[in-house]
Amino acid sequence: MGRAEGKVAFITGAARGQGRSHAIKLAEEGADIIAVDIVDQVASAPYPTATAEDLAETVKAVEALDRRIIARTADIRDLAALTAVANEGVAEFGRLDIVLANAGISSIGPLLDLDEATWDEMIDINLSGAFKTLKATVPHIIAGGRGGSVVITSSLASIVANGNNGHYSAAKAGLVSLMKTAAKEWAPLSIRVNTIHPSTVATPMILNDATYKLFRPDLESPTYDDFLVAAGTLNALPVPVTDPIDITNAVLFLVSDEGRYVTGTTMVVDAGGAL
Repeated sequence: MGRAEGKVAFITGAARGQGRSHAIKLAEEGADIIAVDIVDQVASAPYPTATAEDLAETVKAVEALDRRIIARTADIRDLAALTAVANEGVAEFGRLDIVLANAGISSIGPLLDLDEATWDEMIDINLSGAFKTLKATVPHIIAGGRGGSVVITSSLASIVANGNNGHYSAAKAGLVSLMKTAAKEWAPLSIRVNTIHPSTVATPMILNDATYKLFRPDLESPTYDDFLVAAGTLNALPVPVTDPIDITNAVLFLVSDEGRYVTGTTMVVDAGGAL
């Protein structure tokens, strides 16, 4: 028996990166998957965002594990679209047990240099999008009467301040209060809610030229190797970046029976970056 045997998980940002890693691991552990991603370019993101081909790769990986998956395109800013996917998934699979509000974007700039559109898009996706994800999905967990688990992807940036990402940090910090309120309200229903706080993770949101330049402003055209030199100075443990599976393993603990009494917490997976 897997640690998610017979359960159904709804995952946003599932086309690649941490979301795909979560989908594959939960499938390995016996869950069926409802996968959502925007598969379109987000205007303010300084890197290519997910594509339909990326989402198809997630489907292929889950199906290779002999698990069922429904994968749909939806923008987490669109409550109606999220609700339609959640309704379809529950109609198909008969239940919902796990929600991973994982989707998010990153962009860069000093606070006073951010234009209003960049600020608004960050808050709309990274904060309001998580709220809309919960609103679309958690009623199905409640209706099932079995309890469940919600994990919201926050960030080390909600705990440790750095320049050039104030809008990102504000959105990710807001998720903590959202989580705590939800954990308090839904505890009598045996629904656990936690945030997870990664540091620098090796995903396309981090591994791109804009991030390399942010970490190495001393170089005109920094490379991945140049980025690793700077990233390695941020963590107490001797590792420059974590891998998606490192975050996934923590998520699995939170959503499985191993974490059955863990709720309202901020789980940090940062290689000692907060020290």
